[in-house]
Amino acid sequence: MIDLDSIKAFVAVAETGSFSIAANRLHLTQPAVSKRIALLESQLSVRLFDRIGRVISLTEAGRVFDPRARLILQEVEDTQRAIRNLSGTVAGRLSLATSHHIGLWRLPTVLKTYSERFPAVILDLHFMDSEVAHEQIVQGNLELGIITMAPRPHERLASRAIWTDDLVFVCAPDHALASYAVPSLEQIAAFPAILPDMSTFTGRIIKQIFEDHGLPMHVSMSTNYLETIKMLITIGLGWSVLPRSMLDDTVSVLSVPNIRIERKLGVIHHVQRSLSNAALAFMDLLAEDAS
Repeated sequence: MIDLDSIKAFVAVAETGSFSIAANRLHLTQPAVSKRIALLESQLSVRLFDRIGRVISLTEAGRVFDPRARLILQEVEDTQRAIRNLSGTVAGRLSLATSHHIGLWRLPTVLKTYSERFPAVILDLHFMDSEVAHEQIVQGNLELGIITMAPRPHERLASRAIWTDDLVFVCAPDHALASYAVPSLEQIAAFPAILPDMSTFTGRIIKQIFEDHGLPMHVSMSTNYLETIKMLITIGLGWSVLPRSMLDDTVSVLSVPNIRIERKLGVIHHVQRSLSNAALAFMDLLAEDAS
């Protein structure tokens, strides 16, 4: 029978590419991790890692075993969660992925209230781009994602929109565009833009608007941090599109006729994952915040 702790050690080494880092993650000594990997290789009668100098890489057998090992751990975790849920207790670890913008602008009050209501829950919060968080939930690595929703639903994910972010065109008060009373999309397109990468969910929304009107965009700089974009806008380096919630007197709103931009922010989870009581309670609190 394959030892579960050995599988955990294998996944940790595969993810980190290091026995020492994996040992720190598992709160073990490096020799203990090496012993667990050796036991697993003995049980499977294959070598799972090549060790060339300081470089650790998966063998062919290791690459075949890797997704299966992760699936085993996910199934065990899912089973444990389902059993714990029977007690109705809201406790344990809740792994959340969210973007920096949502974490800064939408979640502080929710997280504060949640931690006060459910002190027995350990919040395991991961900040990353919404697109990365989306993929982490698809792969089953984290329980909940609070992100900018993807333009199209994913077959492996259940989603619930929580907030609507109204997006507006902005520039610095002394930018040339600010002198236009009612600028057209064509006039805006003539100036350099600072936008999220076009591969992001938000970037795709903006790109689609210009494509629908047959207009090119001159993107002089890209960054996925909206707070950074706002700073670059305020010093006059270009125009951008920002959530209305971020507006203040450091930027001027460009009211473009007949153009409305919005994105949905919400929560996602894997359809085949049994949600913990902690996750269900968090989703209920998000719904409260939206109402």
